[in-house]
Amino acid sequence: MSRRDDPAVWNQVVVADDAVVTQLKDGIWPSSSSSAPTVMARMIAALRLEPGMRVLEIGTGTGWNAARLAALGADVVSVEMDGDIAAQARANLRNAGYGNVLVVAGDGEHGALDHAPFDRVISTAAVRRLPFAWVEQCAEGGLIVTPYTGEGHVDALLVFTVSANVARGRVQGNAYFMPLRGHGVPQAEQRATESHDELRIEVTKEGQHLSYGERQSSTG
Repeated sequence: MSRRDDPAVWNQVVVADDAVVTQLKDGIWPSSSSSAPTVMARMIAALRLEPGMRVLEIGTGTGWNAARLAALGADVVSVEMDGDIAAQARANLRNAGYGNVLVVAGDGEHGALDHAPFDRVISTAAVRRLPFAWVEQCAEGGLIVTPYTGEGHVDALLVFTVSANVARGRVQGNAYFMPLRGHGVPQAEQRATESHDELRIEVTKEGQHLSYGERQSSTG
């Protein structure tokens, strides 16, 4: 959709507090979107940003969220899997006056090692397991905020604190997002998953350890 083609509809979509699909795979399946503004505001609040902090964003999309982070005084590096989307995001950010945001085309699961360390990491794609690269690239005492769909919860918002290369996180509400590449959970498995708001996750180099209630499990 272009503002030039239909300004009224474009404005209606932009001001609505809804997610907007911005790319379709094979003309049918949503493959990129801009999340609802209130959801992103909640995630940004969970980051507890301070001016001058270095932030790694996973999933640039249109560049809208990266612009909000930059407007709050963050030094932003954003990683986008799709090269065409990354190029468009750079143009969007430049045109909006945020040309200082660095958009990197690459696999977000690997983070942005050349630009680490980061004080904060925020993902706009859901993970099934927290990539350890994000933990390694997060500074001591830093925070990682990400949607999560996997064992123990569907559509959770997780907030991790990083210390000594270990990330410890817990659920802080719900957040529905498209999955990070390779992290999708089949619908049948999602329907069979019981969500536990008391879920706790610890991530080390050896793997991911989950606990909720009396149940515990680990994955490599």
